[in-house]
Amino acid sequence: MIAVLGLLAALGSPLPAAQAPILLPVANDPTVSFRLWFKVGAQNDPAGKEGLAALTAAMLTEAATQTHRYDEILDRLFPLASDYGAVPSMEMTVITGRTHLDNLADFYPLLRDAVLAPAFKQEDLDRLRSRTLNFIENQLRFANDEELGKAVLYGEIFAGTPYGHLGAGTVAALKSITLDDVRAFYAAHYTRDNVVIGLGGGIPAMAAVIPDRPAAWRDGGHLDTVTSGNVLPRLKTDLAKLPAGAPPRVPAPAPKPLDGISVTLVEKANASTAISVGFPIEVVRGAREWYALAIANSWLGEHRNQSGRLFQVIREQRGLNYGDYSYIEHYPNGGQRMTPPQNVARRLQLFELWIRPVPHEARHFALRAALREVDLLIKNGLTAEQFEERRAFLKKYVLHYAATTSERLGYAIDDAFYGLSEPHLEKYRRLMDELTLTEVNAAIKKHWSLAHLKIVAVTQDAAAFADALAADAPSPITYATPKPDAVLTIDKEIATFPLKIRRADISIVPVAELFAK
Repeated sequence: MIAVLGLLAALGSPLPAAQAPILLPVANDPTVSFRLWFKVGAQNDPAGKEGLAALTAAMLTEAATQTHRYDEILDRLFPLASDYGAVPSMEMTVITGRTHLDNLADFYPLLRDAVLAPAFKQEDLDRLRSRTLNFIENQLRFANDEELGKAVLYGEIFAGTPYGHLGAGTVAALKSITLDDVRAFYAAHYTRDNVVIGLGGGIPAMAAVIPDRPAAWRDGGHLDTVTSGNVLPRLKTDLAKLPAGAPPRVPAPAPKPLDGISVTLVEKANASTAISVGFPIEVVRGAREWYALAIANSWLGEHRNQSGRLFQVIREQRGLNYGDYSYIEHYPNGGQRMTPPQNVARRLQLFELWIRPVPHEARHFALRAALREVDLLIKNGLTAEQFEERRAFLKKYVLHYAATTSERLGYAIDDAFYGLSEPHLEKYRRLMDELTLTEVNAAIKKHWSLAHLKIVAVTQDAAAFADALAADAPSPITYATPKPDAVLTIDKEIATFPLKIRRADISIVPVAELFAK
């Protein structure tokens, strides 16, 4: 991993020293990756305007600029094999871009204008808002039970905090957002004091020309008169044209403590039950205990890994679903990812279980199976053999987390968010050699508990499930094909694993009511 470089003093900078660029020069990389980190996210959404941060980011990167219509921008990007976009999350918004060095001169003005000269046209707002409403009202509610369950889980746990709403917003709030709202949000948060430059790739070769492009373009060619210079000072000079100032920092979320086990059942006519379970954990990336938990979490349910204990018990041995995983960091859009995302950093995380959809008749059993495995891990810890296998696996596996320059740059930005002096992935691998079994098992007992947690299930006939959960009666399972005696013996323990959920702590919400207000 290439170390993150600080501000190069020889270049000079119109930006404050505290906003030093994050540089990842990569020898022989023929591409340039941009990540412009604006310290704003869904937590900054004004009350009643939930979704404004994400919508504003889209208005910068998926809409017209003062120079070009959006369709013209796409036409210009296509032959360059280049693109730019936005990663809006709860605490961060990162404008990304990537191009070949040979195309840098043509690509840069498009990216620059997206950030500095958005057009803010009503037609773009209408299009992007319509797309977001369709995502909430149709896709999230009715086409993706797994992401729906996760969204409800986070919303329930963080209710009443700046984290307490869907990043995309609510139906009512989105319909209320105007162009003036977008302009005001942009003016307040997209400032030169609120941005950090991330630049990676063929930086040593960036004596490449970054020209000034006038507002007018000639059909079929470029204007002859250009001003050239190194990409970094040019980018710093351009971003210095943003207004000064930065909004006050949003306090870290302080969610209401969970009282025992509470359940939210989303009533929906569906073919199977999607289950999410979680509770807040205070330890975050960078702390030694986080890496200890990473070992335990990987053994329990490494994302997309068939060796995880949850996967083996629920999927492999019993064939109840497609997969079962656990997390100690926010992991959005898990169904579309093989490795962790970048630039979705948070100051407070959840320990989370993702039980992919199971047949309705197996929902109670599957929930018990997952929680029983967590309970056994908390009580017994990892064995020496499990510990050695998992840390050896992780030391190699994390090398896949950042295969590209852009991904490594994303991690470098996250390192800055968490205030890490040693890059996260380097520390990750180093600590796999240093951590002890005692440390890992101590971290499990300190940070994980089934005494206080939230369960969300997207299911049909939710009232019957609520009654079964409250009764805590055995939930035996039957199989279409024979199972080994060892599996059937454990099934009896799973079917009677006590959950101790009070009926008063179970609520049912119709799917159509979610994210409405």
